[in-house]
Amino acid sequence: MIKVLLVLHVFVTLALIGVILIQRSEGGLGLGGSQSMGGFMTGRGTANLLTRATAILGTAFFVLSLALALLYKGAGQSNNAAILNGPSAPPPAAAPASPAPLPQTPSGAQPAAPAAPPPPAPPGPANAPGTAQ
Repeated sequence: MIKVLLVLHVFVTLALIGVILIQRSEGGLGLGGSQSMGGFMTGRGTANLLTRATAILGTAFFVLSLALALLYKGAGQSNNAAILNGPSAPPPAAAPASPAPLPQTPSGAQPAAPAAPPPPAPPGPANAPGTAQ
């Protein structure tokens, strides 16, 4: 029953989108604004038909939405068709009881001396200021 209503809901939704896009709009977004139909129906007749179709499809959309919500709510946790009823996450891995001990340093150990920077190169004929290369 739920699957049949869901398929019907999708068809009503697509029809509602199509009817809304066909309507003439003052903002220029509607597809029915041009007179490419060659006077198939008068402007008043088209507006009446599309307005009535929009109202009917909108009502059907809301009724189907409420019916599906109530059916999903009444189905309880045993229904696996719901979107949010996915597979459960695995439990987190157990953390070790205590961290591994750090290696002990000898009591007489001294920190290593930092390395000295290299001495600057003496100025030579190529490095002398004022000489052309």
